[in-house]
Amino acid sequence: MEITDRCVGCASCIPWCPVGAIKMIGDKKATVDQEKCIECWVCYKIFQCPVSAFKPAEMVFPRDLMWNFAVPTKDWATTRMAGRGTEEVKTNEVTGRVKPGEVGLALDFGRPAISTSFKDVEKVFMALVKLGVEFEKENPLNMLFDWTTGRLKDDRLREVRAYQPIIECKFPIEKTEVVLNTLREVVKEIDTVVSVGLASTVRVDGTIPIFNILDRLGIPYKPNMKINMGLGRPLASIRVPDKVRW
Repeated sequence: MEITDRCVGCASCIPWCPVGAIKMIGDKKATVDQEKCIECWVCYKIFQCPVSAFKPAEMVFPRDLMWNFAVPTKDWATTRMAGRGTEEVKTNEVTGRVKPGEVGLALDFGRPAISTSFKDVEKVFMALVKLGVEFEKENPLNMLFDWTTGRLKDDRLREVRAYQPIIECKFPIEKTEVVLNTLREVVKEIDTVVSVGLASTVRVDGTIPIFNILDRLGIPYKPNMKINMGLGRPLASIRVPDKVRW
């Protein structure tokens, strides 16, 4: 985002920037720190500048990529879907992405109103690669990384910031403890916040096995469920693996 010479220095826009990229300098006019700006366009579309001084910056790499992560209603060219990740895993009865005996993991970086650098996301991605998790192939963030090393495919992205990118992957439920313990350690090395979301199917008796693991590890959780009420037949065919006592 940029500010034109229409700016009159009223400073009304400053509190609206979620990452503090707008500041007053020099002749008491506002300016946008491009290293902090994440192209969320709050200052342009939400805040009503009295003199219409804001204008979008030229959307070339990497600002076009930042724009995609910051605006959840914008479609990705690679997936043709809007949003920072893929279709929500809570529609699992239709997609069948997470099967009995598996755990889905969604790591939401820099939310809310903090953002993150791709360099920090890379540290977490590299740690997950070593654990042998299965990454979601349609996730636009996952596509930026080499799944054999966990490193960014484009070195230029390391110093770029993004708003709420989401890593999506899954793994056998037996790996839950090692995955969560690894995350506990690697997040100590990054300068942002990470929201951890876990997804699992419900047993036929109504219990959720992941809860027992979290209780044992002393990790508090807030269950958030969407239940298929039988309004339509599930589209995904999910077979319980023979080795899983469900």
